[in-house]
Amino acid sequence: MRTDTAPTIYRQDYAPYPYRLPQVRLEFDLAAESTRVRSELRFELAPGSAPGTPLVLQGEDLELVEVRLDGRPLDAGEYQLADDTLSLIPPGHGKPFTIGIVSLCRPAENTTLMGLYVSGDKLFTQCEAQGFRRITWFPDRPDVMARFEVLLRADPAAYPLLLSNGNLIEQAALPDGRHQALWRDPHPKPSYLFALVAGDFDCIERTETTRSGREVLLQVYSDKGYREQTRWALDCLARALHWDERRFGLELDLDRFMVVAARDFNMGAMENKGLNIFNAAYVLADPDTATDAAYRGIEAVIGHEYFHNWTGNRVTCRDWFQLSLKEGLTVFRDQEFSADMLAEGLPPAEAASARAVKRIDDVHTLRLAQFPEDAGPMAHPIRPDSYQEIGNFYTATIYEKGAEVIRMQHTLLGEAGFRAGMDEYFRRHDGQAVTCDAFVDAMESVYAQQNPGQDFSVFRRWYAQAGTPRVRVSSHYDPAARTCRITLQQQCAPAGLEALQTPPVEKPPLHIPVAIGLIDADGQPMPIRQENGTRDTLILELRQASQTWTLTDIPRAPILSLLRGFSAPVILETDRTANDLALLARHDPDPFARWDAVQETAHRHLQDCMRAERDGAQPPALDTLLAIWRAALDDQALSPAYRTRLLALPAVREVIDRSEPMDPQAAVSAWTRTRQALGARLAQDWRAIYDSLVDEGGPYSPDPVSSGRRALRNLALDNLLAGKAPGAVDLALAQFRQALNMTESLGALTALLQHAPQDAAGPLADFHARWHDDPLVLDRWFGAQASAPGCTVAGVRALMALPDFSLRNPNRARAVVFRFCLDNPGNLHTPEGYDFWAEQVLALDALNPEIAARLSRAFDNWARHEPTARAGMQAALQRVLAAPSLSRNVREIVSKALG
Repeated sequence: MRTDTAPTIYRQDYAPYPYRLPQVRLEFDLAAESTRVRSELRFELAPGSAPGTPLVLQGEDLELVEVRLDGRPLDAGEYQLADDTLSLIPPGHGKPFTIGIVSLCRPAENTTLMGLYVSGDKLFTQCEAQGFRRITWFPDRPDVMARFEVLLRADPAAYPLLLSNGNLIEQAALPDGRHQALWRDPHPKPSYLFALVAGDFDCIERTETTRSGREVLLQVYSDKGYREQTRWALDCLARALHWDERRFGLELDLDRFMVVAARDFNMGAMENKGLNIFNAAYVLADPDTATDAAYRGIEAVIGHEYFHNWTGNRVTCRDWFQLSLKEGLTVFRDQEFSADMLAEGLPPAEAASARAVKRIDDVHTLRLAQFPEDAGPMAHPIRPDSYQEIGNFYTATIYEKGAEVIRMQHTLLGEAGFRAGMDEYFRRHDGQAVTCDAFVDAMESVYAQQNPGQDFSVFRRWYAQAGTPRVRVSSHYDPAARTCRITLQQQCAPAGLEALQTPPVEKPPLHIPVAIGLIDADGQPMPIRQENGTRDTLILELRQASQTWTLTDIPRAPILSLLRGFSAPVILETDRTANDLALLARHDPDPFARWDAVQETAHRHLQDCMRAERDGAQPPALDTLLAIWRAALDDQALSPAYRTRLLALPAVREVIDRSEPMDPQAAVSAWTRTRQALGARLAQDWRAIYDSLVDEGGPYSPDPVSSGRRALRNLALDNLLAGKAPGAVDLALAQFRQALNMTESLGALTALLQHAPQDAAGPLADFHARWHDDPLVLDRWFGAQASAPGCTVAGVRALMALPDFSLRNPNRARAVVFRFCLDNPGNLHTPEGYDFWAEQVLALDALNPEIAARLSRAFDNWARHEPTARAGMQAALQRVLAAPSLSRNVREIVSKALG
């Protein structure tokens, strides 16, 4: 593990690799203790490069056995071997040449789970971003694209199945008792998309016919005994294949597409060409073991990785600064896929509601994870200008904000225009490694056709600026002229590294699409008249620091419905009154804006509660929020899934983030008291909802209607317990005992742990007894306890002392350590909690720096906290930074946090 401070890499210093690598052959003699890798790399001088330019290859934690140049073994003096590079001077004739390398790597010792590693009794790889260099020396950068031929040899008793990228060419038994498989990928790819898997698996497969009439084989591999739990993943893969054909005209370009479930995996999944390796949590599901949310998560991640086949693999990134080129675009695509799947087959009104639920969930994630990132020391543009460890930039900004930047282009161009832009992007760049500008160029070409004389010159700033813009909205209605004048003002303060620059950074305005509608005092939509017709929603394109629009023929003073569909990733500042928000919360026809009005009302109430407690005043009245919730409970026209979103308080982490200074203990107190009051005062309503949603049996389905009913019923149970309604504990215990699926079972167990932990011991023991042999289900058991308000530091240490716990497994670490540190603020923000966080960052760093770095992000915004919390978090950060063997990954994050 590298423990020094990494040098800073700058985007402006990019230089093309001096050689092309059209063909690669790799031979693996696979074994857990030591794997022998033989590579043959056929290089050509790149245009513009001088003959004799040094050839530099990257490698880490490898043992070099041999280097050959055009078949001739090289002496040690003919190449330079450093800690992480192998360099030599090629022949000066400028003709193609071949480098042959034999090296050893040790998968069993590789706890980083980057490169080739062991999980259980199987071998897996993870190469993005810089894991391939742990397998063999190579130009390990995304702009070097080669066609790979891979020969795998292994003991068939240990590794009966040998998989790699592309198409299987042949399999054979060897005279020495081993066997081999030859794979060939016809498409050029960078090294980060290489993959191999070896082991004993169950497989489920299906043949699908593409739109051009080709038959392709879809396969999902899992541990022995879990075959039936992969059927949903296979169904999702087939749906993703056909959706990409319909929506974007993109067809699978291989004979087969494989998904493999891994028990030990740092991320959610990896889009290796034709051989996707997945965290098992995003593959395995059946009604007994997976929640409705898990089913939807599998669908989204299966879609995401499949869609990378074009947006990431066929067209990839020139360098890692362009990461959002593939990730932001593909997140947008998987969001649209999930929304379309939710809406499929439903009547128009129900379909719109289903899509809105997905949009609400995505925005909730953005506000929970990315907005705080934009407000902290790690703030960065979606196309960063510098980094030390690229692994630290797989962030909510790159992914979620990147997707919002793509979505804004979709909003500005419309569905047909966006599709035309995508077609143009692939026409120009298929098979290339390009920059974010290449994508915007393609979209701009369509936008300019739609809007003569206009371009995306201002819009491009989204790729260069960090921070969340604030948009101030004001309006004036003139009854005599029947006009409504709307003024939008934007401002984006310096963020992250921008905040450290002198003189202060002056950030130019962005191109922000703001979707608005008008509602009258009776809650009725008001049409907006434009030259090209009448519409209910108008897109205002804000390009300047301040702009004003005048809407005509408005018969009465309107209430503004703003940022419909969350048309831009901004923070709104408005003068809307509590009455305005209450009206929008009941009548706004845009389901996202309606939900957002409820959320804003709740946020205002919670902040008022925090101020009252701080000032020793009486808590504010709950009447407005109570009326909104009661109306939503009574509105049978709303889908259960949508009502579940309307009736959920903002997450505690959001409440903390919106307070100035951030005060975790006050936020937890205000949130808890508000939740208890709403549960108590609406107890009869919640009980009626709960009783009306009893599952009558029948086959389980994760469809939006069925899953929405289960979600609303679980929410009702949670509120009944929060409000200490008579009989609520008995209801929860009965639901747990009689549960027909994991959603009902875990919903009851979680509600008991949150509100009646003294009654949870029996269900906890029963759950463990039933599921102790299923790692993914046991993760849910651990996570429900670690995130419960009754779980103190002593409690989480007790969980970690159980035989079932291992810090080496990322899923188990996330279920316990991460859930406590991210979802249990009342117990984290104590002296003991700060010590625990520091201990776990250091313990994880010794095993898996990438996972440790993600945990270290929990204290990014320490300086925004109230004094007591600020001092404790600062001391914990300083303790981590002072550790003598700190990885580069964690050092970058902690040092930036401390400034």
